Amino acid sequence: MHRILTISNRLPVSAIEKDGHLEFVKSVGGLATGLASLTTPVKTHWIGWPGIASDDLTPESQARLDHQLDKMACSPVHLSSRDIQEYYLGFSNETIWPLFHYFNLYCRFDQVSWEAYVRVNQAFSEAVCRNYEPGDTIWIHDYQLMLLPEMIRTHFPEASIGFFLHIPFPSFELLRLLPWREEILRGLLGADLIGFHEYDYARHFFSSVSRILGHEQHLGHIAFNNRIVRADAFPMGINYERFSQCLKMPDVQAAVNTLDRQNPYERRWIISVDRLDYTKGIPNRLEAFDAFLRAYPEYKRKVKLVVVAVPSRDEVDQYIELRERLELLTGRINGEHGTIDWTPIAYLYRSLPFDELAALYLKAEVALITPLRDGMNLVAKEYLATNSQIKKQGVLILSEMAGAASELSEAVVINPSSKDEIVKALRTALEMPQEERKRKNSLMQDRLARYTVGRWASDFLHSLQEINVIQKEMAMKKMTQEAKTQLMKAYTKARKRLFFLDYDGTLIGFFPDPESASPDERLVEIIDQLSSDPKNEVVIISGRDKQTLTRWLGNLDVNLVAEHGAFLRHRGSGWMVRETLPTAWKDMIQPVMARYVDRTPGSFVEEKSYSLVWHCRRCDPDLARLRMHELRDALVSMTTNMEIGVFEGSKIIEVKNIGINKGAAADIWLGGRQHDFVFAAGDDYTDEDMFSVLPDKAYSFKLGQGASKAKYQLMGPDSLRALLSEFAAVS
Repeated sequence: MHRILTISNRLPVSAIEKDGHLEFVKSVGGLATGLASLTTPVKTHWIGWPGIASDDLTPESQARLDHQLDKMACSPVHLSSRDIQEYYLGFSNETIWPLFHYFNLYCRFDQVSWEAYVRVNQAFSEAVCRNYEPGDTIWIHDYQLMLLPEMIRTHFPEASIGFFLHIPFPSFELLRLLPWREEILRGLLGADLIGFHEYDYARHFFSSVSRILGHEQHLGHIAFNNRIVRADAFPMGINYERFSQCLKMPDVQAAVNTLDRQNPYERRWIISVDRLDYTKGIPNRLEAFDAFLRAYPEYKRKVKLVVVAVPSRDEVDQYIELRERLELLTGRINGEHGTIDWTPIAYLYRSLPFDELAALYLKAEVALITPLRDGMNLVAKEYLATNSQIKKQGVLILSEMAGAASELSEAVVINPSSKDEIVKALRTALEMPQEERKRKNSLMQDRLARYTVGRWASDFLHSLQEINVIQKEMAMKKMTQEAKTQLMKAYTKARKRLFFLDYDGTLIGFFPDPESASPDERLVEIIDQLSSDPKNEVVIISGRDKQTLTRWLGNLDVNLVAEHGAFLRHRGSGWMVRETLPTAWKDMIQPVMARYVDRTPGSFVEEKSYSLVWHCRRCDPDLARLRMHELRDALVSMTTNMEIGVFEGSKIIEVKNIGINKGAAADIWLGGRQHDFVFAAGDDYTDEDMFSVLPDKAYSFKLGQGASKAKYQLMGPDSLRALLSEFAAVS
């Protein structure tokens, strides 16, 4: 790996101008730690906003800033106050943040802020173009830059690009609310690898890509724009050693001693540490603590809730209102339950330095972490890591809506919206025997010690390299420029050429309604130009019925094959039946398919002369997959020992006579005739029979993913059309 270009909204250092001088504050974020912890050290160059508005800097200050950052291997993207307001505070945090955290009522869908989001992503793209060197790995981070992968891909088609989303990815039902949902998905699909904290988010992503863009995933891979994109879960870890060994640090020991002096009555502490955000569920937490004191008054004066709310976006209305609500709640609960020498809640509205935070983790008997929705939540992991070094271990109460819950199942996992569950969890945690605490914590601590933030970064980058290897393997089947030159030379020299072209999924893309797949003007023009060359013989070899092919392509001087070979029409003549086959089996199969139509909204049955096809392209994708498996299994068991086969295609189940296939139909044109150029293209299982009968020197193309007997691979109809257009131009 040559170098990692790490691109995030903020640089790992923030610039502050004081009295005309620039000062830099280092970030202690997980990403910087993860890259520093890689087992194989790599050069890293950062691109991001330096934390100060460009219109607050003089040209001289900006030049000094750029120079200083360059020495730190950082390249700034300068944003104006307007950019910050519209792109960051606007679209990123008033549209994407609430929507992706399931607070859609807080969303603001504003065209101006969307345009700012596009503009700033473009500015980041230009910064990448200035800094990119061949061989660099590009790693883009988080929701502020979801358009960036596609933008970079247009400049560097062969670049290795990874993207990691640090917040949840919402379900399709929420994402569809976003007017610019297609642009966001296409932006993300510019990456080779898209990472999420947990698989639920990846599953939502796959569902959205399927329902909105119409691209299905296969084993976590999506074929998109002649590339394979992978999406997977990579749960972010922490710097486990730093937290597990923190008690040995003098500053932390001093902070622990200070807390001991401040707690002379040895009250049992429950801590709540979060950024001040409506997604964190802090009001529910306070109200549940109030209910706990009412339900179990024996704990009064014996427990104390320490709430640390780190300031965040304090200029945004929702955050101002949230802070006011928390302060009112805290005052009310303290006023109702407190005594002269006991305040139930200690509320801190500030960020704590590492030593004070670690000391709180060490002294707290319970960590109450109850976000309403959270991408991961590293506080839960930090608390457990810190507890690993003390005898009297604490208990983690964790929301099931936090990404960390899937890894930390031994914690007391609760529904954060249920105050009753939080109340019961507090009682369970406070009364849990020490041996049980140690046993459960030990399992989680071992897991966290293995999967650290360094391991997270390493796994992601390793997976990015793996998908790049797959891309290269695919490229071996893709037509290189040299192979294409040879192809065009062979075409030009040939005196007798033969084309076998599948229709659906090959010459034209798929449509929810099969009747909508009629050939467009450009496709008709390409086929007409090819077939007009006296050296060319064109065979459209399709699964469509003969009536449809006649209606769509009957005016062209081409040969037509309908129903995978059941009917043939040589150019200049009428349709003929290749072989008369029995069809009595339809009476048995049709009622079964009809039953699945009734059970699957959007599906329908197409009857052809020698086949029945159950279509589900217009159905809910998850339901369609389920019904396809059920129907296929039912039909296979019914058709045993019959001369018919059950075949699964792209959103179809087809039952047809086994003797009918495209290979046998292709043989009619291949047999006994000499062609010095043979070209074939198809996209599904029915075309494999055709590929298998081609001569060795034939040029065969499989469209889409998957193993094939074809020599070359194209990713979609557009690529094939471009190639056929070049042939037509030569003709």
